[in-house]
Amino acid sequence: MNMRAEGAGPPAHELVYRRLREMVLFGELEPGQAVTIQGLVEQLGAGMTPVREALRRLISEGALAFRGNRRILVPVLDADAVEQLLLARVALEPQLARRAAERCTPEDIDRLRATDARLDHAIARGDVRGYLEENHRFHAELNAIAAAPILTELVEGLWLRFGPSLRVVCGMFGTRNLPDRHKDLLDALARGDAAAAADAMEGDVVQGMTQIREGLG
Repeated sequence: MNMRAEGAGPPAHELVYRRLREMVLFGELEPGQAVTIQGLVEQLGAGMTPVREALRRLISEGALAFRGNRRILVPVLDADAVEQLLLARVALEPQLARRAAERCTPEDIDRLRATDARLDHAIARGDVRGYLEENHRFHAELNAIAAAPILTELVEGLWLRFGPSLRVVCGMFGTRNLPDRHKDLLDALARGDAAAAADAMEGDVVQGMTQIREGLG
């Protein structure tokens, strides 16, 4: 993926940031893995300055951690970190689901159902990367419907922190045992039942984070 080419579209530093963010979010970079500027320059075909800026942004977001001797690592979650992430997600994501239920249109629900169908297909064929991408897309689409950019930004930061560990757990157990409450959530959205949507999202979050905790334990 050559990022040195000039042309229309986002600037190079933004493209590098987005690509590196995906590498963290979908577990291409594993917990505990060290990353270097030079290594990413070669891997991404990018300049040193945009890579350095992308790393700085991801460190500030908690997706990467700066250690001594100028080492940058993907953080390894311990039990306490998982518990904090669970508490934060339970506080925020059900509220986004509640807002989405109050605002969604039939077209929004159709789009979410299509994304969930692709997610189910990825699970059926054991496609871990496909599952991770479609699961994130489902939640991102729901959050967009909620129209709460402050809450959404906070939630996206949380996902960056547990994404690599979720990939590890999926690699350990495969996709068929991955829980989700998306069908309950979709049914609640179709009824316009904000309370039920919030409950379904809380259940989805608790199930997912519990699986991460057990997988890493």
